[in-house]
Amino acid sequence: MKLYDYELSGNCYKVRLFLSILGLNFDTKPIDFYPGREHKSKALLSLNPLGQLPIFEDSDATFCGSDVILSYIAENYDKSGFWYPKKQRLSIDNWMRVADEITATASAARLHDTFFYDLDIDTARAGAHRLFRIQDEHLWFSEKRGDDWLVETPFPTIADISCFPYVALSEEGGISRMDFPAIRRWCDRVKRIDGFITMPGIFPTSKAA
Repeated sequence: MKLYDYELSGNCYKVRLFLSILGLNFDTKPIDFYPGREHKSKALLSLNPLGQLPIFEDSDATFCGSDVILSYIAENYDKSGFWYPKKQRLSIDNWMRVADEITATASAARLHDTFFYDLDIDTARAGAHRLFRIQDEHLWFSEKRGDDWLVETPFPTIADISCFPYVALSEEGGISRMDFPAIRRWCDRVKRIDGFITMPGIFPTSKAA
């Protein structure tokens, strides 16, 4: 297994995090995303014509996009069957689409503030707040039912892995989580998953009492 990786990318981190949770060994090829824009190089475009990270190779196959990679890893390497259970796949896939919207908003705001991208920051932040409100309310009602995760299962799924990074990094884009207490509690639960690893901007939490 080889991951074409940028340490500060939340989408690359999703893959590193899931591989760590599953205890899988893999190689990384660091990519100079910023300022070098290596992901737009001829070599990388031959692997992913969209010019995006992450890119993941396993045996003779190449996979592009964090959600595609998470699904592939879960289907092929998760012996427990917990992370992408067949009965909940529609719900999981729906939340992974939400993760795409979080990338388009909260991550975009972070690109503006941290990497100096020229984009409509007010629209990005407003979109992130709307999505966080939806997610916070969903998690609040889930907690009232005794559920801890985005999907109605007793264990986390790749939906949680997919949504987590750019929520946890939101303050780097000027988006506070103070008004979203259920999201903050959920972030702490994700950080307590066995095998959890950090990245710059995402820090460990205390163990549950």
